Amino acid sequence: MRRTPFPAAALLLAAFSAAATTMPELFLKAKEQFKLGNYKESLAAIETLEAESAKPGNEAERQKMLPGVLFYKGASLAALGRADEAEKAFEGFLERAPNASIDPALYPPKVIAAFDAAKKSIVAAAPKANEPAPSANIAEAYRAFRPPETKPDEERDWSRGPAKYLLTATEREDFERIADFVAREEFIANFWKSRDPKPETPENEFRQEFERRVAFADARFTQDETRGSLTDRGMVFILVGPPTYNGQRPLNVSDEAGAADVTGQSRFTSAEVTMAQHAGGSSANKAAANDRVTNPSATMNRSGSNWIESWTYLRAELPKSIPYQEMKVQFLTKEGYGKSVLQRDPSVVTAIERAKQATRAEEGKAGS
Repeated sequence: MRRTPFPAAALLLAAFSAAATTMPELFLKAKEQFKLGNYKESLAAIETLEAESAKPGNEAERQKMLPGVLFYKGASLAALGRADEAEKAFEGFLERAPNASIDPALYPPKVIAAFDAAKKSIVAAAPKANEPAPSANIAEAYRAFRPPETKPDEERDWSRGPAKYLLTATEREDFERIADFVAREEFIANFWKSRDPKPETPENEFRQEFERRVAFADARFTQDETRGSLTDRGMVFILVGPPTYNGQRPLNVSDEAGAADVTGQSRFTSAEVTMAQHAGGSSANKAAANDRVTNPSATMNRSGSNWIESWTYLRAELPKSIPYQEMKVQFLTKEGYGKSVLQRDPSVVTAIERAKQATRAEEGKAGS
């Protein structure tokens, strides 16, 4: 592995330590040097930052900055031609920000190539999602769930991430007008502080529960390249909580949801269907022939691709803001329609909106 000669590396590290003494300053320095095309200097700043963050007492700051550090480490390594090391760094970044992408116009081709290679590696290693999620009880799984120690870096797109379920339109507009990193961090801190149900304690129970639900949704409900917390199931889970019980069943052609657009396999060949549609004889005979090949029983449901997932909430599991004794939420997966698409029954739409509004109540108490 190529290394910068010790005297030069020592000078670079000393220079960065003297010019930028805090971890955020070091990170900004690394970004600036990278944008200027000074990739060795950028990497040196990142390595200094890694050494600083490893010191006792810096654990929380390290976890918060780790995704960004991994990204610029990967970018600097890639720009310097150290592709294998760059891919490993990018893989670490993508594990924390799985839906991240980079603009080819802003980075050298070597960086784009290493980033794409890392993304392909992660996708290849991920389990395939061609079948429904396991039917184990979601509430039990959530009780046993232990969130990962690291969290995705969401500062840049925070208002478009899971927090969007809680933001008012005004809050979203205010946040997106802020360009400064520090100001954005301050906005986010104040956002959570305003929803702290027990401000007299060190913990923010509302934020802790929200982030735990987000982590669970990301772990369980991810669909293809869509982060689990940003799917329909993720949204309902985050806002309403785990259902009392849940289950799945194949979608039948008699289901109201499938009756308007049956996507099963026809029991008749296309030639037979054409012949029936052009059958001779009386109008009654023509209608009977056409109905024989087009009625719902003329199709075979493909249960491996079409199913309904149902979540049932009893009163005890529903937030106080939702005035129902029982609520059923259904998600439909169907070829040509989508995966786990929320069926927007009026009662469900009302419940979700009430849950959103409750999170904006004073001290974040509603929804508990």
